[in-house]
Amino acid sequence: MSRPLIGITTRLDLAQNTFYLRRYYAEAVAAAGGDPVYIPLIVEESYLHSLAARCDGLLFSGSNSDIDPKHYQEEPHLHLGHVVEERDQTDLMLLQFAEAQNVPVLAICFGAQSLAVSRGGSLIQDLPSQFPAALKHDQGEPYARPSHRITIEANSLLAHLAGGITARVNSSHHQAIKDPGENMRITATTLDGVIECIEDTRSERFVLGVQWHPELGWEKDDLSQAIFKRFVAEAGKHLV
Repeated sequence: MSRPLIGITTRLDLAQNTFYLRRYYAEAVAAAGGDPVYIPLIVEESYLHSLAARCDGLLFSGSNSDIDPKHYQEEPHLHLGHVVEERDQTDLMLLQFAEAQNVPVLAICFGAQSLAVSRGGSLIQDLPSQFPAALKHDQGEPYARPSHRITIEANSLLAHLAGGITARVNSSHHQAIKDPGENMRITATTLDGVIECIEDTRSERFVLGVQWHPELGWEKDDLSQAIFKRFVAEAGKHLV
């Protein structure tokens, strides 16, 4: 029986000229019944569209870089981190393809921020300086430890997956979504108001963006497993 093919965006080490990604994304997808394939950040539309057309779902991973604020019409904040243009452009091209072809999308941390930007939304460039009332969102090691609570909108996809309207999640980011963009709604926040989850408003589409890292510690976390299982199941409906 065929398993859905899940394309996963990688990272780029600029010093070593290396595409890379930690093992956990692929392992979580495989455990959920998908066949993971990592996508090199080759900024060429014909290549990316050709590869994406063979995928049944697209997973946008986290990154240690920041999205260039030019993509949401802002100037760089003093505390903007380093930018990897290859990652920015790869995400935005693939998200445009997913939108046009109704490909299931799971977007994690940086990936969720890319998703918002791709829909015309914007970001908080640096939580500590621009959002002084924020909780600690960059928890440090151990990265899989659930460090804060989120409040979930009732009757949302995330509430269904979590089995309720609260959950505890891990956190490793200094930027956050400010405006989720077109056809996206906010379905979870932290106590400080920072956006933790966004979902597509159109019921016929599966597009889920989470600010935390469900790929870390998924073996023991029910919500993480539910997220990956549902994503892979939705991708299975789009087998090509």
